[in-house]
Amino acid sequence: MINMKQWLETRSKEISSQVVEINQKELTDEGISGFGMKLKVNEIIKNLEAGLFPTIYEKDLDNNEFINIYVRKRLNTAAMELNSIIREVYINMCDLDNKNKNCTKCKEKADEATIKFMESIPRVREYLSTDIVAAYNGDPAAMSIEEILLSYPYLEAITIQRLAHELFNLKVPLIPRIMTEYAHTKTGIDIHPGAKIGKYFFIDHATGVVIGETCVIGNNVKLYQGVTLGAKSFELDENGNPVKGVKRHPNIEDNVIIYAGATILGGSTTVGEGSIIGGNVWLTTSVPKNSRVYNNTPDNLIEVAK
Repeated sequence: MINMKQWLETRSKEISSQVVEINQKELTDEGISGFGMKLKVNEIIKNLEAGLFPTIYEKDLDNNEFINIYVRKRLNTAAMELNSIIREVYINMCDLDNKNKNCTKCKEKADEATIKFMESIPRVREYLSTDIVAAYNGDPAAMSIEEILLSYPYLEAITIQRLAHELFNLKVPLIPRIMTEYAHTKTGIDIHPGAKIGKYFFIDHATGVVIGETCVIGNNVKLYQGVTLGAKSFELDENGNPVKGVKRHPNIEDNVIIYAGATILGGSTTVGEGSIIGGNVWLTTSVPKNSRVYNNTPDNLIEVAK
């Protein structure tokens, strides 16, 4: 039996080497994937959020000129940091032999993606304004816009998802998913960056909501906690691998309300405009517009304590 000092002097090196070997098998380029990138993405999110909501993330912004300077600084910082990690991802995935350092294609692709993403920021902010209105109008407990901005985790989740969705549409690998999983970790709300979500979207209470990659949500849609917009059991190819790149998640049309705990599954499932889906409903088939879908009223047993 060796003691701790002997272990540190002998076995520790072997254990470390084994872990490094496993990592090298899993990661195509050690140091680019992993927690280093996650931390960078988290910082980018903070700068983007501060740029989108300057008076919430910074005090003493008492004049428009100062606000303009502050927002530009935050967004420029986010743009430079984002450009750097997008370039890292492209280089990491590049199929050029030996990662030719003289090749400029990855840098050019990163520049193009970053610029297009940053140009989308005003549109994202306009959508978020509609989400804030939807939250205020849809929650009787909301006493002010400030309360929503400062305390509703749903707003952070949808802010990050809308930003990540722009990068997803630009086919930027990896980064959009890191962004939405960061939001998932912070808020308990799991929205894939691929999901298409219209204006005036609100999730009341929000915790435990899951929205899948190919879900399409219209305008003025309200969800409650625990709603799942997911996929049925996935198809397998001839080799037994999951079939990817197909429509797997439902379509939710305009002016739909889905109550707590409802589960709606399948890429061919559509909830028609103006419908209401009751709590704990399990739905795998489409319903026409203006439908009301509820479970049978349970036969509750009520006893008076003796």
